[in-house]
Amino acid sequence: MSAREQILGSIRRSLGVTGNEAPRRREVADRIASHPRGVIPARGQGAPHERLDLFVRMVELAAGSVARAGALDHVPAEVAAFLRRHNLPLAVRRGADPLLAGVPWERAGTLDVSTALDAGMTSSVSHALAGVAETGTLVLTSGGDNPTSLNFLPDNHIVVIEAKDVAGDYETVWQRLRDKFGDGLMPRAVNLITGPSRSADIEQTLILGAHGPRRLHVILVGEAPAG
Repeated sequence: MSAREQILGSIRRSLGVTGNEAPRRREVADRIASHPRGVIPARGQGAPHERLDLFVRMVELAAGSVARAGALDHVPAEVAAFLRRHNLPLAVRRGADPLLAGVPWERAGTLDVSTALDAGMTSSVSHALAGVAETGTLVLTSGGDNPTSLNFLPDNHIVVIEAKDVAGDYETVWQRLRDKFGDGLMPRAVNLITGPSRSADIEQTLILGAHGPRRLHVILVGEAPAG
């Protein structure tokens, strides 16, 4: 018997069940199939422009930074400006994301943009599938388009997100994921990123970059959709 079976067996014995009861199994199956929504805070439920403003405030409250870009064509200049502001090498690594592949990186002059990933990379750029206004959280899915290594290995993580993809709450984002990938076909990992990496485990002293990037910079592209 595996450790998992031992733990679940102990729980069943304490509940006085076997796990094979038809009503209990049906209840679980119905819940999985119906995708019931949890409680949705009102904070992120304003008009589209209010959601964007809230998203920006929450990112900054979590020690991230935000730049607004009118169009994708402006992304290279914003990336270069961020790197120069922090005296960083003008080089970033990215995955095979189609949106990032279509960005005119040559407009940033000497900025080196490569898809060759390595453990020593200083800065990376990713494309977020969605953002959550109520917490300033970025939602990134694993895979070749935006490898998870880009989220955790570099000291500086730059994330591009389109304004239309900022949702008010998590429940809306989970539905978007189901619509994109299909029920039961989620990516291997969905990373929820709120601010740079941090820890206060040692003497309650806050340290940025403890388990990942010490800087998180968000480039928010476009304006709030109408309605």
